[in-house]
Amino acid sequence: MDLQALSDFNLVAAHGGFGRASRVSGRSKATLSRRVAELEQSLGARLIERGSRSLRLTDEGRALHERTGGLLSEIAEAGEAVALGASTPRGRLRVSAPMVFAHVALGRIGARFALACPEVQLEIVAEDRKVDPVEDGYDLIIRIDPSPDEHLVGRRFLNDERLIVAAPDMPRPTPMTDGEDCAVRAVLLTTTPPTTVWRVGSGAEQDIVLRPEPVLRLSSLLMVRDAVLAGAGAALLPKLLVADDIAAGRLAFWGTHSGPSAEIWALQSSRRLIGAKVRAFLDVLEKAFPEKVFVPSL
Repeated sequence: MDLQALSDFNLVAAHGGFGRASRVSGRSKATLSRRVAELEQSLGARLIERGSRSLRLTDEGRALHERTGGLLSEIAEAGEAVALGASTPRGRLRVSAPMVFAHVALGRIGARFALACPEVQLEIVAEDRKVDPVEDGYDLIIRIDPSPDEHLVGRRFLNDERLIVAAPDMPRPTPMTDGEDCAVRAVLLTTTPPTTVWRVGSGAEQDIVLRPEPVLRLSSLLMVRDAVLAGAGAALLPKLLVADDIAAGRLAFWGTHSGPSAEIWALQSSRRLIGAKVRAFLDVLEKAFPEKVFVPSL
């Protein structure tokens, strides 16, 4: 049995189609289809029923996938273990990251990594969906405040504060008496609960409480930031998104939210060994935030 053809078959079976397997592996659909057809011919059995829009495994294909998929993974991991001793990172590295963090930081970080590790083909995908590093073919995923997951391991590389900001000409409300909350015109995410309040750490015994009254609800933090810059209202936004605007005077800083800061983690499947290319990327990532805090570029 041709192990490469068997590996291609398991790749297609695991990802549910030639197109998705092609995107994950970087190999063409035509090549994958040809290799699976060759495997079927050598075994004298149809493994995949191909439809116009979907495919399904035959009983023979399902049995072959269940019995060989784990074995091939172990072979691949054994090869990775041998390669761990290599001093030069090389190969393809796929990273998934949240939209805001990717747009604010990963362009520069990616450029530093590309210059430091020219033998690695780095691909960073900006997306806010929850991905699985194995099923979606990622070597590393970056998440904000991730839930505990026994299938993932990694490290926290950044704490990011949440800041209350507004356009410079927007009047900042002042509480009339201690403990009284202040209504403020606000731009909120569509997912923000209606009972939300903003507590501004003042250094006094009691925080200042602001009650946001939404004039606009938007589905992304990038849109919220743009609306605040245009003067629509105040907003609670991550420091990494607005630090440069504050430093340049485009936004006024009203205070730091007294709640917990956001934790940003780099994670990978617990079933995979940390290879040289992943270690190299993590080193560049952590060097960008030596104190685990975001510092504006201006």
